Amino acid sequence: MEPALREEILSVLKGATDMTIATIRPDGYPQATTVSYVSAGLTMYFGCTAESQKALNIAYNDKVSLTVTLPYFSWEEIRGLSMGGTAKPVTDPNEINRVSELMLRKFPQRVWAHRRRHALMARRK
Repeated sequence: MEPALREEILSVLKGATDMTIATIRPDGYPQATTVSYVSAGLTMYFGCTAESQKALNIAYNDKVSLTVTLPYFSWEEIRGLSMGGTAKPVTDPNEINRVSELMLRKFPQRVWAHRRRHALMARRK
């Protein structure tokens, strides 16, 4: 990947708070959901309960697509990302702690929520 492109991607990831992630339901239909996320480099993390439709879809098929868009006032200002990859639950205790810290730093107003959620990560393919 060209360094300038990588910097643009990282800039968008840093500047946005939400992404829309599309998963595949067991009946074959796609499902798109907007979630808040954090990132470490090009790896993105979001939280959801293990019983959520997103988590069940990812357990069925780990392929995902997602979009991230920075806030904008006019169409000329639109900056965003669209990518595909795979997602999986975060199970390593050290990684869970690291993701929790990233979430608490980015979303301090949501301290209560991180304890009830399971982290999942999406990686670009």
